[in-house]
Amino acid sequence: MKATHATGFQQAWRWGALLILGIGYSVLAYRAAASTRPDALDALVAIVPLLGLTFAIVWRSSRRTIMLALWLAACAGLYGASAWLVTHYSWVFLLQHAGVYALLCVAFGRTLRPGRTPMVTDFARIVHRTLSPALIGYTRSVTWAWTLYFGCISGLSLLLFWLAPIAIWSAFANLLDIPLLALMFIGEYAVRCYVLPAADRAGPLDAIRAYRQASSSGTARQP
Repeated sequence: MKATHATGFQQAWRWGALLILGIGYSVLAYRAAASTRPDALDALVAIVPLLGLTFAIVWRSSRRTIMLALWLAACAGLYGASAWLVTHYSWVFLLQHAGVYALLCVAFGRTLRPGRTPMVTDFARIVHRTLSPALIGYTRSVTWAWTLYFGCISGLSLLLFWLAPIAIWSAFANLLDIPLLALMFIGEYAVRCYVLPAADRAGPLDAIRAYRQASSSGTARQP
């Protein structure tokens, strides 16, 4: 019993810490992207996620030493181009936001082609093992929904970046990003509870665990 409570507390603390970190970075990114007096600190806020993501990929690479050397060389190149970054780092923010959503749109959308298993169907199979016909049809529809969501967010991000003041784009990309994603999860879960029987339902945390399990086992599709 104590072990179960300890595990639950650790998970709650971990998710809470991630949420606080995400909100904190969102606020910093909003201020940096909307700043009228860009400086090196704002540029650093823009490139930190890219550096962290690429470092994680490098660290997990089978050729870690070579890849780490290339990563360090890239960091040196970024430092050498720091003056350019200070004046153009808003494009880095755009690449991270619109680019990531575009990649997710492609990753989910390509699994909807004939002969392929929809992405969400694969996740559901990890959770449920066997899928009812109703769940198979529903997960295909949800894959379509997420594909459209990712595509719309990416397209709207590009439109706002080009047509609206940078402060408005920054608010959309940095402050509304997590709330919109949360609303999408909540809305999908509400529809799931309405159209599927209890045996075919799984909570949002089950979906996240399924994605993590698929990623660690190599079954998650790459764009």
